[in-house]
Amino acid sequence: MAGKKKGELSELEKELFESIQFDNIELIRQLLSSPDVSVNCLDDHGMTPIQHAAFKAKVPICELLLANGADVNINEHENGYTTLMFAALSGNTEVTRMMLEAGAKTTPVNSVGRTAAQMAGFVGQHACVSIINNYFSRDDIDYYTKKQGFEKDPKLKPELAPIVHKLILQTNLNPVKLILFIKEHEKLLSESVGVARVLDVICEKQMKISDTNEVLAMKTHYLACVLRMCHKYDVDKLDGIDGLLKYLLRGREPDGEKLVMEKVIREAIRDFPYHESELLQTMVRNIANVKPGDDPSALTILSQGINGSRSVETEEICITCGETKAAKKCSACKTVNYCNQACQKLHWFTHKKVCKKLAEDYLRLQKLNEELEEKENRKRAEEEEKKEAEILASEEATSELAAKDSSEDVLNSVSISEVTLEEKSSKEDEGEKEES
Repeated sequence: MAGKKKGELSELEKELFESIQFDNIELIRQLLSSPDVSVNCLDDHGMTPIQHAAFKAKVPICELLLANGADVNINEHENGYTTLMFAALSGNTEVTRMMLEAGAKTTPVNSVGRTAAQMAGFVGQHACVSIINNYFSRDDIDYYTKKQGFEKDPKLKPELAPIVHKLILQTNLNPVKLILFIKEHEKLLSESVGVARVLDVICEKQMKISDTNEVLAMKTHYLACVLRMCHKYDVDKLDGIDGLLKYLLRGREPDGEKLVMEKVIREAIRDFPYHESELLQTMVRNIANVKPGDDPSALTILSQGINGSRSVETEEICITCGETKAAKKCSACKTVNYCNQACQKLHWFTHKKVCKKLAEDYLRLQKLNEELEEKENRKRAEEEEKKEAEILASEEATSELAAKDSSEDVLNSVSISEVTLEEKSSKEDEGEKEES
């Protein structure tokens, strides 16, 4: 077996690294079965085979290496890069999630003091940032489905574990989207109080562990607030969940800004119980300077704090639930996007009050853009005409100069010819005189 120091590789281990580069999975499988090959061997830079595979986003090879005992938390790289960092830098969300599920730690920093999420954000891999910041293992949820200590019953019913896990992994924090998810899972709604308590416990645990995870703590607190709102509307019969959705979606006239949603999210952030949290203090500072209805909204600030500073899309966002890549538009005003007809129908009760005004604004803006474009085209045409005139004038001046030079050459040639004739005539006269 090869040593554990950097670069101390057997010939077969060198072949393993080469096979990863060339994606030769069959040869990798054979090499891993050899006693002379360690799945966690280190190359000259301190990289393990799985770090190479993660950086190259080779999913099948990563799966094979993990199945053979690859350690995702070995940190011997010369610059302190971890396996999760390499996965995040690759931009492959599947590989990033795979490393997290294999137990990769999210808190280690490299030689420049950045975590895996920060490195991914630095190179623009914001989908990977979101996955890292929102990751919560299924085992951590299953813990609450078992009786602990003197408990008579577990905190969470086992059948709720997969649904709660999926809720925690949600990256879209728009309360409408979350409530639609809760509405879709009736068991989650009926057990909303108990689930909210579990989320509170998770929040507390994340703030009290040695590697404090303020992001997950804030997120679970926020989800608990949403669940309690659902319970209140469901129990108090305030038109049920549909009533809550309309309450949040109601927009002000004439611009349709959702001030109620803004207020609800601001209150949820302010209610975070751990006031010493840097994340909370940053969010509160950012919100304090913004008037409700202006940008950035509380939802934007919350999403940036949890998913990453550049995770919030600004185009093709569903006005109802906040999902990205919402390609459908209101046919009347053409200013708001929707995921589907269900979202458009849900939003229509409030949008119809401002649709006409938005349509007028859209037409006015379109006309203004056309006028500006026409003005730019006119200006461009004038500049081109001016440039062509300058080129033409320059060519004419060059032609005149060339003609003048040619004329002078002719005159000089004639003058030279005349001088030559005069000299010749003078010589002939002198010759005749000498003869006589």
